[in-house]
Amino acid sequence: MKADTKNNQPKRSELLMPAGSLEKLKVSVLYGADAVYLGTPDMSLRTKSKFSLEDIKEGIIFAHEHNVRIYLTLNLFTHNKDIPKIDAYIETLKDIQPDGVIIADPGVFTYVQECAPELNLHVSTQANVCSWITVDFWKKQGADLVVLAREVTFNELKEIRERCQDVKLETFVHGAMCMTYSGRCLLSNFMAERGANQGNCANSCRWQYKVGLRLNDGSVKELELNEENMELFEFVLEEGHRPGEFMPIEEDSRGSYILNSKDMCMMPKLDDYLRIGIDSLKVEGRNKSPYYMAVVAGAYRRAIDDYYADPKSWNALPYMRELETIGNRGYTLGFHDGRLKNFAHNYENTKAVASWEYGGIIREVKKDGFIIEIKNHIIAGDVLEFLPPNANETVFLRLYEFELIGKKEKLNEVHGGPQHQLWIPFTAFDHEDPDLLKKNFPPFSIIRKETSLTEEEWQRLKLDKLAQKIEIGNTSDSQYYKSVEKLQETIGEELMDKRSKTSRSGVEGCCGRGCNGCLMFWNDSQYEKARALLAKKKHGEMLDRNMREETAD
Repeated sequence: MKADTKNNQPKRSELLMPAGSLEKLKVSVLYGADAVYLGTPDMSLRTKSKFSLEDIKEGIIFAHEHNVRIYLTLNLFTHNKDIPKIDAYIETLKDIQPDGVIIADPGVFTYVQECAPELNLHVSTQANVCSWITVDFWKKQGADLVVLAREVTFNELKEIRERCQDVKLETFVHGAMCMTYSGRCLLSNFMAERGANQGNCANSCRWQYKVGLRLNDGSVKELELNEENMELFEFVLEEGHRPGEFMPIEEDSRGSYILNSKDMCMMPKLDDYLRIGIDSLKVEGRNKSPYYMAVVAGAYRRAIDDYYADPKSWNALPYMRELETIGNRGYTLGFHDGRLKNFAHNYENTKAVASWEYGGIIREVKKDGFIIEIKNHIIAGDVLEFLPPNANETVFLRLYEFELIGKKEKLNEVHGGPQHQLWIPFTAFDHEDPDLLKKNFPPFSIIRKETSLTEEEWQRLKLDKLAQKIEIGNTSDSQYYKSVEKLQETIGEELMDKRSKTSRSGVEGCCGRGCNGCLMFWNDSQYEKARALLAKKKHGEMLDRNMREETAD
């Protein structure tokens, strides 16, 4: 690990979070980012970015007030039509003074360097840097930092770090994986006339595809697979230089997902990156929700800090549990160990799934309560979990009725939307100190809720966790294909009625967490022993099933 020459202490890796809007920037900052990257829709690879120039200025001020760095993206591949915009953009950069500018195009790099030599220039992952000799090239061109391609293996990364000590290195640790080579994709252009390398990818690799048969007369027939014929044949691909090697093309009733990559998650190997001193650990997701920003930033923030506090006893498991609460396509180590295996792709289901979802965001903190903007449907008896930006312990609250701002009558269910603002007085938190609530949950704090999943989605989650264990080396792959078959059995069947398969059972039961406002747990005599036991445990730590059965008698 490199040392800080000023105090001879190990140089800490920074956590770099994305931001697609001013709101997401503030959430990322509050939940632990060391740096945030963002861009305007016309000059970066995110045309859906919601940043105006005024938003960027406000965001930089907010970030710097919290000692957080801001990097602006200028990483499109330029066409002639884009060049006139660059001069105006450079003048903007000079005015707002970001901590770094992320560039992919060599011509843009040289142009900005000549026009604004005072700016720190970062080489984007779109430049596909995969070797130490390329890192050295960009360092000689004046790059302050080089972002490595996702295709770089950990062994390659170690060698690059050893050979390139005097330039900062950045690598992705979390987020969506591109099916092609670090964004160099023409599929979106072909299918939707939207340029992936111009920031407008249609994610065509995630679409559903049907297998068809074209006859010699030019007509195309859809193949209907049923119980009578599906056992007679299967569809396979054979690559020209690998005769005899056949890759099955599997299709369910909704289509096939042969191009669908799982999401990258390097948390199980994060200690490797921290040990060798990678300067910046990057999270993908400028189009993701504030809930995603809060959970991912919070998990990686705690993981990084805990590693530096005690490297020998560091364990990824508690942070992985947190990351599993956000929607994902299944997690993979990507190219960490070299060649991708089939466990890195999701052939059965392309949906992002999790057992929790975005519940709301705190908009205002009044002297006697919170004003919360609701993001998803909430019904009486739902448990809301408040995620504090600067503390480890979350707070659980179970509500039985809802008071919306501007509504006289109280409701037993509310729907998400900016027009729906929920009032929650501090008196609803019957086991919390109001002063601590005000301190621990400032505006832009995030709230989540459990969600109801179908049987298919639960089978997907089980398969994802099994595949991850196989990748990490914690189990064999002998059970994998049985789990695939189990998932395939549920796909195409009529979906179950929406019902919770988590510990929550609405107003009819107790989850065993001792949530604020839980009428069952705190008032029912059958939980008297459970209350005494929970008092000795960490707040919000759920009693396991055996404990609940032993104490509810």
